[in-house]
Amino acid sequence: MSFSALGLIDPLQRTLAELGYTTPTPVQAQAIPAVLAGRDLMAAAQTGTGKTAGFALPLLQRLTMEGPQVAGNCVRVLVLVPTRELAEQVHESFRAYGAGLPLRTCVAYGGVSINPQMMKLRKGLDVLVATPGRLLDLYRQNAVKFDQLQTLVLDEADRMLDLGFSRELDAVFAALPKKRQTLLFSATFSDAIRALAANMLRNPLSIEVSPRNTTVKTIRQWVVPVDKKRKPELFLHLLKKKRWGQVLVFVKTRKGVDVLVEILLAQGISADSIHGDKPQPARQRALDRFKAGEVKILVATDVAARGLDIDDLPQVVNFDLPIVAEDYIHRTGRTGRAGASGQAVSLVCADEVPLLAAIEILTRQTLERVEEAGFEPEHRVPVTDTSGQVVKKPKKPKKPNRAKFTPEVSNVDVRFLKSR
Repeated sequence: MSFSALGLIDPLQRTLAELGYTTPTPVQAQAIPAVLAGRDLMAAAQTGTGKTAGFALPLLQRLTMEGPQVAGNCVRVLVLVPTRELAEQVHESFRAYGAGLPLRTCVAYGGVSINPQMMKLRKGLDVLVATPGRLLDLYRQNAVKFDQLQTLVLDEADRMLDLGFSRELDAVFAALPKKRQTLLFSATFSDAIRALAANMLRNPLSIEVSPRNTTVKTIRQWVVPVDKKRKPELFLHLLKKKRWGQVLVFVKTRKGVDVLVEILLAQGISADSIHGDKPQPARQRALDRFKAGEVKILVATDVAARGLDIDDLPQVVNFDLPIVAEDYIHRTGRTGRAGASGQAVSLVCADEVPLLAAIEILTRQTLERVEEAGFEPEHRVPVTDTSGQVVKKPKKPKKPNRAKFTPEVSNVDVRFLKSR
C-alpha cells in the first residue's frame, strides 16, 4: 500500500517522498483514513511505529482543505502530551509534514517564558502542541480560546495520568467544546485510560496493531543480576567490555542521575543528563549533544522515556528498573525504532525483584538472566515466570573476586549508594 492509496493530497505525498517515507506503517494505514473521515479513534501501537504521522498527516490535510480561517487566540487542533521533550518532537513532526502548507503551528510547555507563546497565539493557530500545565496557564490568562477547536489529540495519555496530570486534564476537558473529534494514541493503554476513553470518545474506532503491552521484537533484552552497591562498577565494566557506542541510561532518581554522570566524567567518559530539575534549555542542549554524537552517554530519569526520537540508537540500559512497569516498554522503545535492531539491558538487584516480576507479567515474557563473571551478587535474583512465580531458585553465590577492579570506582560506588 502507498500513501496515495490512503487519500492524502499531493503536497503531503511530495513532502513524504522528500522525507524518505515510501510505505505506511500498519498504524498509519489504519489510522489515516479514519482520522480523515472524522472518526474518534483509540490507537495502540508500539513506540517507533509511526503513531505521530498516523494523526498528524490526516489532520494537516483536513486543516488545509477545510475552513474557516482561524480567529485570534483560537486553535483548531490541540495535541496534549506529557513531557516537554515529546511536545518538541510532535511539533517538529507537524512542521516537517506540513512544510509548504499555509498553516500556523506552535508548541507550548513550562520551564520557559510564556510570553513568546502568548504572542504566537494572538494571530490564532491551526495546531497547538502543549503540555497540560502550560495550556491551563495560557487558558486562565485568556491567551487561548477553544471556540474553533475541531480535534483533540491525547498522545501518551497514560503517561499523563502516571505523572499526576489527572486534575489538569479534567480542567482542560471542561473548557473544550463537547462536539469535537478526539484521538487517543499510545504505546500502552492502562485500565484508567480505557475508562477515560469510554467517557470522552464517541463510537471510537479501536486500532491495536500489536498485542497490548508488548516490547518491540527487534530488541534483544536481558537482565544482569548484581548487588546494588556494585551497579556503577558493573556499568563501567560492560561499557568497556561490550564496546558500547551511544547509550541511553535510565536511573530512578534525579540525584542518582547526577551522581552517575559525575562518575562517568571522572573516568573520562563524555556524558550528560536529562531530568526534571534541569531547565528546559539545558535538557534540550543535552539531547542535541547526544544526537550529534558529542556525548557518548545520556543519563536520564523517566522524563526521557517518551518523546526522545533518536535515529539508530543501539543501546538502552536500565540502571534502575522503573517503578511503573509500563515505563519499561517506553524505555526500551527508545531503541529498535522503525524496524531497526537494538539492545536493552537491565542491571537488577535483589531489591528490584518485585519490579522485575511486574514487568515480566505485563509483557508476558521472562527476561533472560545473564550473570557477569566477577559480579555475581551476594543477594540473588530468582527466575520467575510470566505470572510472577519463582521457577528457578538461585544457585549458592560464589564469593566475588574484586581485586581486578580499580579502587577509584569502588570508592565512588559507596557514595552513589548513599545518594540513593
